Amino acid sequence: MKIKQYVGCALYMIAKHLPVSYGKFGGLWKSCRGGATKLMLPKCGDNVNIEKNATFSIRTEIGNNSGIGVNAHFYGKVVIGNNVMMAPDCIIYVRNHESSRLDIPMCEQGSTEERPVVIGNDVWIGYEAVVMAGVHIGDGAIIASRAVVTKDVPPYTIVGGTPAQEIRKRFDESTIAQLQELQWWDWPVEKISKVLLSIMHGRVDILMKF
Repeated sequence: MKIKQYVGCALYMIAKHLPVSYGKFGGLWKSCRGGATKLMLPKCGDNVNIEKNATFSIRTEIGNNSGIGVNAHFYGKVVIGNNVMMAPDCIIYVRNHESSRLDIPMCEQGSTEERPVVIGNDVWIGYEAVVMAGVHIGDGAIIASRAVVTKDVPPYTIVGGTPAQEIRKRFDESTIAQLQELQWWDWPVEKISKVLLSIMHGRVDILMKF
């Protein structure tokens, strides 16, 4: 681990206890945690929002304009794309208990091999959602509150329940294909600003012209 990561970890251990970013002086607390996270992680985008008491590994990667929610807990390799929203109390696992042997109790069997979790771009993860090891959440997906996600979530799909099941697609298949081709979340801020209303209102026909 590099020296700046040690410094980042030390600063984050203090900053994580500062108040939430949506309260009084929230911008200051957001900047403190964001600055520490920039030092701590190998890949950390701009304008990240790490909330109070979030716990995560130094192997986490997070993209631009993304957040880790209040009291979130995850360890090991988790990759978070751009523009990801995460509500409070989310848990992400990259390992599970081993349970394949009969000769010894499960509590003595250790853990399975690590399977990283990948969260795409423009994803919304609801309150107290749980994401299990090895899951890939596609771009534009929505994970409902308290869902337990045990398998991959296709792009622009809303899932909920235990285990999580598809509720519906956000858009028709043609629109989803066009959005995946556009990948607007990778555009420069200046370009996004010009077409922000079109993004907000789902005007893919206009976005395809840029």
